[in-house]
Amino acid sequence: MVNKDQVRGVAKQVKGSVKKAAGKATGNKQTQAEGTAEKIAGKVQKGYGDAKQRLKDSL
Repeated sequence: MVNKDQVRGVAKQVKGSVKKAAGKATGNKQTQAEGTAEKIAGKVQKGYGDAKQRLKDSL
């Protein structure tokens, strides 16, 4: 079972990876940095969702 935070976190990670790659390909450091930041935010959100799910499963 997956929750909204897990799904949104993975989606952010994918979007960040694409944005980072696009920035790297075009030489746009700002876009590359935004992609990195979005990827990290996605990892944090997915981690939160995982923790929430573990707590729910343990109850």
